[in-house]
Amino acid sequence: MATIYEVSKLAGVSLATVSRVMNNNVNVTDITRKKVMSAMTELGYRPNSIAQSLASNCSNSVGLLVSELSGPFYGPMMGGIENTFRDQGKHVIIAAGHSDKKREEQAIEFLISRNCDGLILHVEAVTDEYLIKLSKGKTPFVLLNRYISELAERCIILDNVHGGYLATKYILEQGHTDIAYISGPLWKKDAQDRLSGHKKALQEFNHAFDEQLLYEGDFMENSGAQGYTQLHNSPHQFTALICANDEMATGAMASARECGVTLPNELSIIGFDNVFFTRHVYPPLSTINYPIDEMGNMAANWILSNVYQKTTAELQTVFKPELIIRQSIIKHQ
Repeated sequence: MATIYEVSKLAGVSLATVSRVMNNNVNVTDITRKKVMSAMTELGYRPNSIAQSLASNCSNSVGLLVSELSGPFYGPMMGGIENTFRDQGKHVIIAAGHSDKKREEQAIEFLISRNCDGLILHVEAVTDEYLIKLSKGKTPFVLLNRYISELAERCIILDNVHGGYLATKYILEQGHTDIAYISGPLWKKDAQDRLSGHKKALQEFNHAFDEQLLYEGDFMENSGAQGYTQLHNSPHQFTALICANDEMATGAMASARECGVTLPNELSIIGFDNVFFTRHVYPPLSTINYPIDEMGNMAANWILSNVYQKTTAELQTVFKPELIIRQSIIKHQ
């Protein structure tokens, strides 16, 4: 196996110059860089990334922790983050926390143990106190979809209250007054905030919130189907259904059809997230756009700026949701 010494000898440069080339140091001429790269290719030399990390105190890797590795929501986020870092010569190590406190803590410790230069954390179960303590450690991190006042400068969030408000306001503007709601798990802050926005819109239109028309789901498609079935079989009538995410909305749509309900003539429905399939279901699903790909890119820029001191676009911490109107809602006569 070739060594760095053989590379320097064949290229006719010093060991320090070879090291600068491997670490993409700008203080190397193009001619010298080509000589070193040519020698590495001829000798079949592959740099030892662990040794490089120890020598430079930089692993050029970033840890990314998400709740799940599957589903239509996290894929675009992970893909966007990976592309942003790859363009900058950085690599991403991905772990999943599954919305479980112990698993999230274990995943964070794993990413730190891999000498990641920085972390992007989409965590739901670990406590604020844990994250505040973590912020005093050596590994910088940025939070996605999580707000902690003490860490405000490293929190990139969506205004979920406003998103919930937009969905319900539009339904009310279409003349619906009997409105059912399928929430996400209410121990999660985003589910709480979206429901708060729903209640805010109802109050603005002088409509009382009906607990009997609330079903607590889990953000998964099956819970949307189960939620609709339970609401449909209750004595409480409704002409519109608001779901706290698109997966539950599509589950509810399927269940409604199984119950013989015509969409949207007998039931108007709206989701939240604007994942890719909402344009392709029938009827196309009205929803609230959650720009998770932009937020993921912003988190990557936060790392590039704060960890690697690279110049990036101006950092944005709060993103606004947007109403997307399609054919799943009609005016109530």
